[in-house]
Amino acid sequence: MTEGSPPKVLPIEHADDSMQSPPPKSDLADANGRNVGSSGGSSRRKGRVSEIKSSDENRRRSPRLSVESDGTDPSSRAVKLRRCRSSNGNEKTRKVISSSIELSNSSVEQHSPEVDGIDCPALSPEEITTSAWVENGRTNADYFALSVLQGNPSKKKFKSSASFANGSMDEKSISSFIGDPIPDDEARERWGWRYELKDKQCKDKVFKINEDEEDETIINVKCHYAQAKIGNCIFKIGDCAFIKGEEEQKHIGKIVEFFQTTDRKNYFRVQWFYRIQDTVVKDAGDYHDKRRLFYSSIMNDNLIDSIIEKVNVRYIKPKVGLKLTSVSPSNFYYDMEYCVEYSTFCKIPTDNVVKIKESSQPAVLESLSTEASTISKSLPSPELHRTELTLLDLYSGCGGMSTGLCLGAKLSSVNLVARWAVDSDKSATKSLKLNHPDTHVRNESAEDFLQLLKEWEKLCKRYNVGDTERKTPIRSRSSGGKKKVNSQADDNSDDELEVSRLVDICYGDPSQTGKHGLYLKVNWKGYDESEDTWEPIENLRNCKQIIQDFVREGIQSKLLPLPGEVDVVCGGPPCQGISGYNRYRNMESPLDDERNHQIVVFMDIVKYLKPKYVLMENVVDILRFDKGSLGRYALGRLVHMNYQARLGIVAAGCYGLPQFRLRVFMWGAHPDEVLPQFPLPTHDVIVRYWPPPEYERNTVAYDEDHKRELEKAVVIQDAISDLPPVTNFETRDEMAYKNPPETEFQRYIRSTKYEMTGSTLNGTAEQNHLLYDHRPHFMSEDDYLRVCQIPKQKGANFRNLPGIIVGADNVVKPHPVEKIPLLPSGKPLVPDYCLTFEQGKSKRSFFSSIIYLVIFQFNNLSGYFSCFRFDYF
Repeated sequence: MTEGSPPKVLPIEHADDSMQSPPPKSDLADANGRNVGSSGGSSRRKGRVSEIKSSDENRRRSPRLSVESDGTDPSSRAVKLRRCRSSNGNEKTRKVISSSIELSNSSVEQHSPEVDGIDCPALSPEEITTSAWVENGRTNADYFALSVLQGNPSKKKFKSSASFANGSMDEKSISSFIGDPIPDDEARERWGWRYELKDKQCKDKVFKINEDEEDETIINVKCHYAQAKIGNCIFKIGDCAFIKGEEEQKHIGKIVEFFQTTDRKNYFRVQWFYRIQDTVVKDAGDYHDKRRLFYSSIMNDNLIDSIIEKVNVRYIKPKVGLKLTSVSPSNFYYDMEYCVEYSTFCKIPTDNVVKIKESSQPAVLESLSTEASTISKSLPSPELHRTELTLLDLYSGCGGMSTGLCLGAKLSSVNLVARWAVDSDKSATKSLKLNHPDTHVRNESAEDFLQLLKEWEKLCKRYNVGDTERKTPIRSRSSGGKKKVNSQADDNSDDELEVSRLVDICYGDPSQTGKHGLYLKVNWKGYDESEDTWEPIENLRNCKQIIQDFVREGIQSKLLPLPGEVDVVCGGPPCQGISGYNRYRNMESPLDDERNHQIVVFMDIVKYLKPKYVLMENVVDILRFDKGSLGRYALGRLVHMNYQARLGIVAAGCYGLPQFRLRVFMWGAHPDEVLPQFPLPTHDVIVRYWPPPEYERNTVAYDEDHKRELEKAVVIQDAISDLPPVTNFETRDEMAYKNPPETEFQRYIRSTKYEMTGSTLNGTAEQNHLLYDHRPHFMSEDDYLRVCQIPKQKGANFRNLPGIIVGADNVVKPHPVEKIPLLPSGKPLVPDYCLTFEQGKSKRSFFSSIIYLVIFQFNNLSGYFSCFRFDYF
């Protein structure tokens, strides 16, 4: 069973006693090279190929990215990302979503069909046999049926057993319908789409749609039945059953229709359930509960001989942080729906025509951690009602991701606040704190941060109870002598220092003593802040009152988050171990690389804190490297924790940035929340590379038939043409713009966060537009003169300097006649290492004029606002 398509059903002539189906396929192409695995799931289909126009006469095809040009400079070609229309022409027009992030109360959600009951055999036929559901106020019929009725047959996705020839069968597999047929008027009311297809197509003697393909549909229906006898067992419409497959695995589906054709063949229509291995997660989800299934809207027609036996499937409402304890090993359950579109796992809606019925014996859900959420209840809250959503930014860097999320949320009238941030890079955390002074910024590893959260919860439980008798806090001078700066300390013994207060907490080895553990930062009485030291908590066992005061103040100030207190966790785990630019990636065991292991740590933090929303970002190679195992693992972890999840591939240039920058984003949402959608593109973009073909349907783009005018692609000139010139010796941290903005991008990038959101600061709009960090990294005099000799053209570097030649084999050599000029210092214009590095074959661009862009230009191209400060110097 390939991801996104129903199972192939076993041909009758090849049936064996096991009656089992094949394992999920890992390949996504058939013998003809057609991509079949990334499609399916609905009649909506992104076209694999969109037009790339180099000129009006010359066109070539490429997956879903439509490149358009004026036929002049190829570098100016722009691409419109569109989601291409299904071949059946029945694509629903997707509603345009703004680029702002909506975290709750969304009125727009992807389509989900009707919801079925928890115990399939217990449902009445009236509740489960209809192929229609209500969406956006109108009734929709079976997705395939509608497409054909509109005159556009669907692209074939899976094979129906009806396409197999009949073979010999033993007595045990004899099957037949029992009872009288359902009255014709009742059958036409319940399955009208099939009779309409018959009336429309059979006039031309067409009895099958998409014959011999995976979504072959039978239309020469004669009558419908309510029951069938398979061997010694009677099946009713609404029963769930094991369905015969090609090899060993048995597939699971719900019978939604029994019908006989005019040539007296007996069929049933099945609505399939997915196992985790049948989804995009594949074998990365082997640790999931084997009893767990995922609801789907995918149906197809099969001969009733494919039915093996009944199976009990129950619906259980998903809960984050709760353990399922009482589902029988012989039963299956489902709690989410799986859609191929953006590899989406989402909650099953309860407001459709068919309501979810809870089991008469609901599963017992056992709480894993309930005390943490009650820790702060005994403390007086500074606000009676919560007015903001809190965000934790992991692997935060300078804070670009959290800054963008908060600003986007603000535009959607959601007050999202970056309350905590963590990164191991000291300069990055300083930059973040410079721009977000109210954020608790921590410079430590994510592993230490997770351990700190656990220790903090223990402290909160221990010290948030009553008052503790104050004991004199003392510390032996032998553990670190101090110079007294306050005469008040003279009353103490020369061998003792008194704790004034505690100022911080961490887990790790802050003093580099070789001992990992929980440390508290101590301010000593009589000493200034420069004399503060990190002390192991066990050395402060006599300071219970001071520790309690510190903990209670920390709870009030939200120094660290407790489980359930974080609304959004976002972050981009390191990509260096994944990126294709790394020639030394660990191909054998990717998670053994500490950088790749941070994906595990990220998900461990999510599991511990149980936020409402999760957003993870990484490079596209997370879906290429090791067959996409790391991306599949991350998505599988979210689903395993019962989070709704969605994976999208987004091109930054499609939203007005002057670079392509294709990235993978993974949304997670608590079952009680609305799973956010991805914002659709606003700009054309210049294409640099393609997403993996297997994840074609995950690229965020418009439907092919969606008519919308996009703004033209933004290029580098649009971003930096207004910047004043600077020299190698520029030292100013800030300066005024000399010229007004020349492009819309420049006007936008100069905005302050108050102007961008339309708010004011102290009642007046901020108008002071300063340019920060517009200065280069200082170069030596020799390197500065070398760079000045590089031509100002695309791709220029040291190979363009006089005195050298580049051979046909790309080997750089000294010119046989022309000597390399000397600099005033007496050194050669082209250093020897440029010629000897990798025997002169290196493609490294030494002294490229592009490399020496000033710092602000890099920040500008990445989308940081002019007002954003960086702690580089």
